[in-house]
Amino acid sequence: MFQFLHSLFSSATRTEGFSEALVASAIERAVEGTDPWIRAVSGYKKKLRPAVLRAIDHVGALVDGISPPIGLEPASYASDPRLRNFFISTADMCKVLDRDHNLAEFRREQGGENLSRINALLTMEKQEKAILGAALSGNIIQRDVPQISVSFEDHRLLDPSESEKKTRRNLKRRAFDHLLSLALNRIAIVKTERGSLERYRTIIESRLNLQQRGGCGSNALGAAPLEVAGMQEQLDRIDRQLLNLGRDDRMLEVYLDIVSDVLSRPEEHLWSEKETLIVDRMGIKRSKAAGDASAVTLDVVHNVEGRSLVVSLVTLTGREGRK
Repeated sequence: MFQFLHSLFSSATRTEGFSEALVASAIERAVEGTDPWIRAVSGYKKKLRPAVLRAIDHVGALVDGISPPIGLEPASYASDPRLRNFFISTADMCKVLDRDHNLAEFRREQGGENLSRINALLTMEKQEKAILGAALSGNIIQRDVPQISVSFEDHRLLDPSESEKKTRRNLKRRAFDHLLSLALNRIAIVKTERGSLERYRTIIESRLNLQQRGGCGSNALGAAPLEVAGMQEQLDRIDRQLLNLGRDDRMLEVYLDIVSDVLSRPEEHLWSEKETLIVDRMGIKRSKAAGDASAVTLDVVHNVEGRSLVVSLVTLTGREGRK
C-alpha cells in the first residue's frame, strides 16, 4: 500500500526529481485516503497535482528538520538532560521500552534477529502544571512559591527500523497520511453538518405542510399566519446554509476542494517548531540555566486541530526493551 511513498521519500525531498508515475500514485493515495468517489470529478488529477507536490515537499522538510537521534539507554540517563526531562527515572525509561507495542512488533517482524541498533521516533505529550512549592532565596527557604512543574507523558515509539534513514522516510509517509486524515476529518464535518440540516429541513417541511393543509391562516391546531411565515423563513435559511455547503450535484467537488486546500497549504495544518526548555532535576521550570537546571531544545509538532507532541529521534541497542 505504501510502496509509492517509499519511492517518493527514498531520496531527495524536492519534487522536481519525481517521475510522473510516482506523482500519479501519490494523487491516487490522496483520493483513496479521503473519499474515493472524488475520482468521479472531471480533472481531479490535474487539480490535486500541485497540492500533492506541495505536501510532499513540506513533510520532507518537516521530518528532515527533526534533530539527530539521541541515545535511549539507561547508561546515558544521568548525563543527558533530555532523558532526565523525558523520563522520571531510568526505571521509568525501561518500563516505557518494555511496554511499547510498536517496538515489540518490530522485533517480532525481524524474526528474533539481534539487531545492533534500533532507530525510532519517540513522541510525548508535555504537561505543565501550576503548583506551590519551595524555593531558596539566599539562605532562606520560601514556602508556597508559585511554580510550574513540567512532565512528559504518553510515551510512544513510532516507526522503529534498523536505520535513521529508514525511520525518517517512514515518518515522511506518516506525515503525508496525517494531512490526509485532517482532510478526511473536514469532509466528515461537512457531511455531518449537511445531514443534520437536511434532517431538520425535512422536519420543518412536514410541519409546514401540516399547517397549510389546515386552511388559510389557521389549521385544526390553531396555527397563525405568523407561525407559517416563521417556518418558511426557517426553510429559506436552511436552504441558504445547504447552498453554502454545496449543491447536491457538487458535493464531490466540495470534497475535492477540501483535499486540495489541505495539501496545498500543509504548513497551516501540520508544522513543527523548536522550543527551549529549562527544567531542574525536580521537574520545575526555570527562567535560566543554572546549577542542575539545564537548557534543552525540543522539537514540537503541532496540527491544526490543536494537538501538540514533543518528538525526538532516538537510537537504542538491540537489547533495550527486550523482555
